[in-house]
Amino acid sequence: MNWLCDLMEPRVMDDDMLKLAVGEQGPQEEAGQLAKQEGIVFKDVLSLQLDFRNILRMDNLWQFENLRKLQLDNNIIEKIEGLENLTHLVWLDLSFNNIETIEGLDTLVNLEDLSLFNNRISKIDSLDALVKLQVLSLGNNQIDNMMNIIYLRRFKCLRTLSLSGNPISEAEDYKVFICAYLPDLVYLDFRRIDDHTKELAEAKHQYSIDELKHQENLMQVQLEDEQARQEELEKHKTAFVEHLNGSFLFDSMYAEDSEGNKLSYLPGVSELLEAYKDKFVIICVNIFEYGLKQQEKRKTELDTFSECVHEAIQENQEQGKHKIAQFEEKHLSSLSAIREELELPNIEKKILECSADISELFNELMMLEMQLVEQLEETINMFERNIVDMVGLFIKNVRSLMAQCRDLENHHHEKLLEISISTLEKIVKGDLDEDLPDDLRAVGFQKFNYVEASGTF
Repeated sequence: MNWLCDLMEPRVMDDDMLKLAVGEQGPQEEAGQLAKQEGIVFKDVLSLQLDFRNILRMDNLWQFENLRKLQLDNNIIEKIEGLENLTHLVWLDLSFNNIETIEGLDTLVNLEDLSLFNNRISKIDSLDALVKLQVLSLGNNQIDNMMNIIYLRRFKCLRTLSLSGNPISEAEDYKVFICAYLPDLVYLDFRRIDDHTKELAEAKHQYSIDELKHQENLMQVQLEDEQARQEELEKHKTAFVEHLNGSFLFDSMYAEDSEGNKLSYLPGVSELLEAYKDKFVIICVNIFEYGLKQQEKRKTELDTFSECVHEAIQENQEQGKHKIAQFEEKHLSSLSAIREELELPNIEKKILECSADISELFNELMMLEMQLVEQLEETINMFERNIVDMVGLFIKNVRSLMAQCRDLENHHHEKLLEISISTLEKIVKGDLDEDLPDDLRAVGFQKFNYVEASGTF
C-alpha cells in the first residue's frame, strides 16, 4: 500500500530516477553488471523510457546529449522544458500528460516524430525549429480552429498527422480541408489518404490555395531578402564597417538635433547642409570600401595560415607513417609471432628482442613531433605579426579618414556660424526678406545681443 502511495505522488526527474531507468533498460547479465561497476555515463545513452512514473516536471535531461529517443508518455507533465541539450533527438513521446502549450522545442532541429496525443493543447505553434518533422500526433486535444492547419504548411517533410478527438475533427469539411492545405500528407488520423480525396480537396479549395501560395511566395521572397541583408550586415560587421555604405552615420548624428533643424530655415543653410552631407557620405563610403578590401586581405592571410598548418601536420603524419611502415616491414615475422603468442613471458621476451629498434622508432617519432611543434610555432608567430601589421595599418588609415570627417564638420560649423551671424544682423536691422518661424526670430534677437556682448556665437 505504501508503494502505491509513493507511486501516486507527483515526482520530479532526478539522478536516482534516471540512473534506475537507464540501468533497467540497458544491457543485462554480465554486460549490465560491468556497466554498473564502471558507472553509468548518461551521454552514451541513445534511448530512454520514462513512462508511467507520475512525473510532474521534466528536469536533469541535459546530460543525455546524444539521446535519440525519449519516451515520457502517461505522466502528469504540465510544461515542456529541459530539452535544450537534446539536439540529436529524433523521436519524442509526450502523449497522455497535462500539457497546455507547445513550447521548449526550439533546439530539437533533428526531431522527426513528435507525439502530444491526449493533452490539453488548443493551438498548434512554436514548432518552427522542427524542420525535419515527419510525424505529428495531436489527437485528443482541444484544437478548435482550422487555421492551425495552415501553420503546418511550413513543414515540408510532414507525412503523417493525427488530429482526431479535437473539436476541429467534427467539422464537415475537416478531412477535405486538411488534404487541400497539406497536399504532401500521406496519412491522416492513421489512415492513408486516397487519390480521390486529394482530387476533391484540390478542386474545392483551389482558389484559396492559389491565393495562399501567392502570399507564401511573397513572404518567402521577403524572408530571403531579409536573410541576404543580414548576411551582408554580418560581413560588414566582420570588416568593422557596418552602416558606412550610405548616409546612416550622418543621419544618426543629426536625428535628434531639433535646434539644428531650425537653422535649416536660414537662407543658404539648406544648400550648405546638403553639400556637407554629400562630402561626409563620400568619406564614409571610402572607409567602407577600404574596410572590405582589408577584410579580404585578412581572410586571405587566415586561409593561407590554415593551409600551412594543415600541410605541415599532414606531411609530418606521412613521415611518421612511413617510419612505422619501415619498422613493421623489418619486424614482420616478430610481430606476427607476438600476435599469435599466448604466454605472457614469451611475449615479453620477443618484445625485448626488438627493444632497440622500438626505442629508435620512438625517438624518431618524438623528433618528428618536436619538428612539427617548432614549425607550427614559427608559422603562428609569422601569422600574428602579419595580422598585427594589417590591423595597425587599417586603424591608422581609418583614423586619417575620420580626421577628414572632423575637418569637414569644423568647416561646416564655421560656414554655418557666418550665415547665422549675418542672418541675425539682418533680423535686428529688419532687412531680412525671408519668412522665418517666430521662435527662430525671437532666438535671433537673443543671440545677437549675446554675440555683441561676448564676441562668440
